[in-house]
Amino acid sequence: MAPTLPLALLVALLAPGLGVAFPGCDYPPHLWCSSWDIAVACQAESRCANLSRPTSAPPVELSLFYESLCPACRWFLVQQLFTAWLLLPSEALSITLVPYGNAEERNVSGKWQFQCQHGPEECLGNMIEACLMHEAKNFTTYFPVIFCLESGSSVTRNLEACLQVYAPQLDGARIAACVQGDTGTELMHRNAQLTQALDPPHQYVPWILINGKHTDKLQEQAQTSLVGLICHLYQ
Repeated sequence: MAPTLPLALLVALLAPGLGVAFPGCDYPPHLWCSSWDIAVACQAESRCANLSRPTSAPPVELSLFYESLCPACRWFLVQQLFTAWLLLPSEALSITLVPYGNAEERNVSGKWQFQCQHGPEECLGNMIEACLMHEAKNFTTYFPVIFCLESGSSVTRNLEACLQVYAPQLDGARIAACVQGDTGTELMHRNAQLTQALDPPHQYVPWILINGKHTDKLQEQAQTSLVGLICHLYQ
């Protein structure tokens, strides 16, 4: 009489493409393709044609309301936000930048005028970054340029140099025309409206929203370890 093979070994021999279980796989081979999680645990994803890869979770949404010359804003953008963007997979984090902060606007003879916490140069820096975003459209194009501006010696005088390094395809003259024209004013007015619509109203900058919400705890966690916070929240 032929020796009897254990069921798990028999299935392993007969199941096409399936073999010995990997460490961490506590399932018999005939179950390896019963779910995506089990297939991953047993490193059998490529052999389970009947399974579809699960759809990825939505990204964690971070909105940063800031001012171009605010020291704390610059530190967060350069040290935490840019680093997180570089380290995390693109599907895990979605970033919105709103340069305005504690500025004030008023309508003078039908034209919007702005007064910024750190003076006219900050208003110019805010508008440069707003126009840069408007012209570039793509976040992966303009964010490195904003990082360059905020980490450098001057937010308002280094645009051409930062463009040459990080986005040479962008036309600095078009950005300058935006800053000097009506488009830049309208962009800043929109940022003013977004900032004024915050609920709860912002009390300081940087003001950070995570998935549309602001709490003191989320703000502290974001400023302490943004990568850790995003990894904790991303499902």
